[in-house]
Amino acid sequence: MPGRDMTVADATATVGRRFAGPSRAGIRSAVSPLLRRILLVNALPIMLLAAALLYLDDYQNGLVEAAVSGLRTQAQIFAGALSESATSLDNPEAPTINADVARPLLRRLVEPTPGALARLFAPEGFLLADSRVLPGPGGTVVTEPLPPPPPARSPIGRLVEGGYDAALALVARGSSMPVIPEGADWGPDLQAEFPRTPEGEILPLLRRTADGRLIVSVSVPVNRNRRTIGFVVLTREAREVDQAVFQVRTTILATIALALGITVGMSVYLAATIARPMRRLARAAERMREGRGRSGSVPRDLVARRDEIGELADALAESAAALWARMDGIERFAADVAHEIKNPLTSMRSAIETLRRLPDPEGQKRLLGIIAEDVQRLDRLISEIADASRVDAELSRTPTEPLDIAPILATLVELNEVTRDDGQPRMVLDAPAEGLAVKAVEGRLVQVLRNLLANAVSFSPRGGTIRLVGRHLGTAVEIAVEDEGPGIPEARLEHVFERFYSERPRGEQFGQHSGLGLSISRQIIEALRGTITAENLRDGSGTVTGARFLVRLPAV
Repeated sequence: MPGRDMTVADATATVGRRFAGPSRAGIRSAVSPLLRRILLVNALPIMLLAAALLYLDDYQNGLVEAAVSGLRTQAQIFAGALSESATSLDNPEAPTINADVARPLLRRLVEPTPGALARLFAPEGFLLADSRVLPGPGGTVVTEPLPPPPPARSPIGRLVEGGYDAALALVARGSSMPVIPEGADWGPDLQAEFPRTPEGEILPLLRRTADGRLIVSVSVPVNRNRRTIGFVVLTREAREVDQAVFQVRTTILATIALALGITVGMSVYLAATIARPMRRLARAAERMREGRGRSGSVPRDLVARRDEIGELADALAESAAALWARMDGIERFAADVAHEIKNPLTSMRSAIETLRRLPDPEGQKRLLGIIAEDVQRLDRLISEIADASRVDAELSRTPTEPLDIAPILATLVELNEVTRDDGQPRMVLDAPAEGLAVKAVEGRLVQVLRNLLANAVSFSPRGGTIRLVGRHLGTAVEIAVEDEGPGIPEARLEHVFERFYSERPRGEQFGQHSGLGLSISRQIIEALRGTITAENLRDGSGTVTGARFLVRLPAV
């Protein structure tokens, strides 16, 4: 039960605070952050994988090495042909290249390779022949430019290729690869541009044009009689490298786009299956707070789900039902308390009013005695009401511990035998010395047992016997208190646990009991996840021979 000062309004406010949650605007706005988080969590690994796959340096370097190797082999063939066919042997010790013979020969050698540029340099570095310099009409010279890139096959392809080329151009400008200025000669100058190793070996030259196309150049010496008489420089656009990388990246991008599409769709679906039910649960809680969701406020389809949302909805529905039951109980409790307190107050008021008008000292004395009894009754009633209101709060704060109740039962029987007067009923223990372990709060469990034993004593005849039984019953421990009294009317077996219900033996003075003892006992036992019931004992002929109260608690 709530604390002693809690009213029905306080309980309603407590329910409102527990189920208030965010406003409707807050509920609606909470969906977007959840969806963003799901998208981020799902898409981030794919984006990281995309970045890793698009960074194809190893693959691109392998393609470049293959292009350089093929171009070098072709340049070596050119060098061998020029050494055999365009060499002047007027001085065998110092052979030279005949430029007039080398020019047309170099032109013919490069013709099968469209887009290639071949140049022949003397050992001193000056240019002897250029495959793209042709004699024009009237003695002019025509220089062929670098071939333009082939057009894309479709508008989408042109868009993709244009974006890729733009990105490639940016990468090229930011990389260590030299960039050929727009409009400049794309053929290298042997002496100025080719990198060399410390041992003097000429390395391939890799450059990019202003629009990002890869240009590969290799230099191969022309040897004759073990003497270097020139250098063949072969330059070609490595379009197949860029196209291969582009195709791979396009395939990767398409795959990643598909994966992202599926990820976004699944994220939206996941957000919908999580966020929308959560929003519906929040709205149900809001209806509860406003008092419009007393029953059936949690959607049945959410409760029927076989997942965590269903568990949450089921827990919310159970919590709501428990809270509404608690509120109903508080209202009934407040009404019962008001009624029970009003009785002694009415009696006291009547006695006081009569006392003022009664001159007889003996009558005044009797009225003062009635007032004193009503005050005691009121004090006892308020004390037990306060104890009943503290039970739930105390048990919720106090952790249960494994407790062997067998020694407790033995102690209670021993105390009764020591303190009982002549003629009072004896107590008989039927329980093992140990091994009846349950999880409980010792003080409150002892309170229940003492209350049951006190009830049994008050209903037992003089010289009777009360049996206190403790035993294991499957996964539970059962405690039974049996007396030899008149029993309980069959129609009252459940009513005896109601608040302020009192079924007392004949001859007992009125007002000695508040009717809260068994109600508090049930409160305590149910808080300990147990049960307490009442039944009558009967003999073979069906005659009632006493009453039995059974307490069952889960065994440890």
